[in-house]
Amino acid sequence: MNPLSAENLFDFISKKNFKKIKALASGKQTPFLLIDLKKIARKFDELKQSLPFAKIYYAVKANPNDDVIKLLAKKGSSFDVASIGEIKQLLNLGVHGERMSFGNTIKKAADIAYAFENGITLFTTDSVNDLKNIAKKAPGSRVFLRILTEGSGADWPLSRKFGAHPDMIFRLILKAKQLNLVPYGISFHVGSQQRHIGQWDSAISQCKYLFDTVKNEGVKLQAINIGGGLPARYLQPAQDIQIYTDEILRFLEKYFKEDVPEIIIEPGRSMVAEAGVIVSEIVLISEKSKSSQHKWVYLDIGKFGGLIETMGEAIKYPIFVEAKRSHKDSREFILAGPTCDSVDILYEDFKYQLPKNIKAGERVYILTAGAYTRSYSSNYFNGIPPLQEFVF
Repeated sequence: MNPLSAENLFDFISKKNFKKIKALASGKQTPFLLIDLKKIARKFDELKQSLPFAKIYYAVKANPNDDVIKLLAKKGSSFDVASIGEIKQLLNLGVHGERMSFGNTIKKAADIAYAFENGITLFTTDSVNDLKNIAKKAPGSRVFLRILTEGSGADWPLSRKFGAHPDMIFRLILKAKQLNLVPYGISFHVGSQQRHIGQWDSAISQCKYLFDTVKNEGVKLQAINIGGGLPARYLQPAQDIQIYTDEILRFLEKYFKEDVPEIIIEPGRSMVAEAGVIVSEIVLISEKSKSSQHKWVYLDIGKFGGLIETMGEAIKYPIFVEAKRSHKDSREFILAGPTCDSVDILYEDFKYQLPKNIKAGERVYILTAGAYTRSYSSNYFNGIPPLQEFVF
């Protein structure tokens, strides 16, 4: 897809909303992120309608904006938290611990104790030492045991670091029972921005295997946490959420028949990404030699300003320059950020089509930017302040 034309822009955002974005952006110093709360509300309703039997635990790390949290809390969402900081934030916003799940498998014993003291009794783990810490600091709690998934097909895979082989999970389930914890269910994550729906099939089949195996040992698991992974609309196409959820339901019924367990889902990217637009500005346009085929466009936002998911050019954002030019007046550019770090290159192999006559000072709109941008933004690297965020 050519990200140049106005027609392509309006595939992603309505003309009415773009006029609103321009009005909100007027007079503000770039770069900044604008978040459409109404779109997040629609995404929540869409997921709830698609998987009405599932409990939604929004992954706070995707976008921890207070207004986003308050909106989702009001709509009845629970929350997946990954740190003490997120727990404190939610508590300060009036969200009780009973509506939180501590999903990070890497946590200090003191963090577990704090979570338990504040009402959190649902944890995820993938190691014996973490399990022992939960048993000691949060006695009697429910635990999800996270299986290792391959993550292939995901734009942002999460393989290797999290989860354990099913044989290890089997041992951890039995260990949890010995430690007087409640082995509640199996957890997995197929990778962020997962395009291959079959990855859920593979993971759910492993869950069924473990449900049946531990049942023979006297343990009845009650739930599956299918994590996140549902995609948002970037440059590369993905199926609609309804197609994913229909297939997930089919996989569950295929393996569990009439006895489908309780389901938890932890949307992050799919809930907030499309609600966000980053407004940036071209700082400089340059070329490395007279024979260079491609000029460089330097924006006032880069990897350290919130676009870290351009690492390896994994996430390809829809990017739009406002002025109207025809496709024949465009050329390919390399895009980079403003900092003094040489890794701060956004897209070098994948070239973006932009107008030939773009100039420094023009504004650039980066769409589908509501997830993992503000939360990844660095704290004054090169003296550049964290990405500002405004909601409407």
